[in-house]
Amino acid sequence: MKTLLENLESWKGLSDSQQALIFARETERRRSTRLFQTFYPETGPLRRELYPRHMEFFRAGAKYNERAARCANRVGKTIGMGGYELTCHLTGDYPEWWEGRRFPGQIKAWMAGRTNETTRDIVQAKMLGPIVYEGSRKRVAGTGLIPGERLGIPTWKQGVANMVDTITVKHKCGELSLLGVKAYKQGRGSFEGVEQDVIWLDEEPPMDVYGECLIRTMTTNGIIMLTFTPLLGIDEVVLSFMPKEMRPAA
Repeated sequence: MKTLLENLESWKGLSDSQQALIFARETERRRSTRLFQTFYPETGPLRRELYPRHMEFFRAGAKYNERAARCANRVGKTIGMGGYELTCHLTGDYPEWWEGRRFPGQIKAWMAGRTNETTRDIVQAKMLGPIVYEGSRKRVAGTGLIPGERLGIPTWKQGVANMVDTITVKHKCGELSLLGVKAYKQGRGSFEGVEQDVIWLDEEPPMDVYGECLIRTMTTNGIIMLTFTPLLGIDEVVLSFMPKEMRPAA
């Protein structure tokens, strides 16, 4: 209470213009940490009816435990499909229109990309925001897709500068979801271990990594989401999602 009163007294001592500037900065800070709330509105130039494939991807989650969005570059597959749905599951903040899979409480999840560097610079940055420093302490800015006020203090991956290892996300039930950050280049062994509810793989993984992810979600009735542009051609993982009649002859 003392700190609160001191802050109130300091506020009273400021001029109207100083108060207005502080208020504007705080408003912008809060707006920048709530990117998630701007996605798929009912109306406007970004209304969700303009994204039928995204909606189809979400709906499929209610029926299938494994999904793959094979898309061209720059169509919003990373943040608009995999990232958006993962945020819904981590926070429990499902929009009213949501027809996909729902988890009743906090979850354990992984998100992964091809290398440590691309996972950090693309997936991690889009979900958590950039790295910022407060004195000697570093944290994530919270300006990514996961609302900043829901993020806990990250642990950092050894040997990779500024790459998050795990971070908690406050679920609307009051408990904490746990998000792990991984890369396929760490090898199949790094995907062994505890069961997971949700695994999001951005860019196609090697089959041995994908097999480990399947094992991690079997006992939880969990889900795996893949979002990628098939730059590696028709590999084993891509083939596994193709209807038999579309697969090339052996």
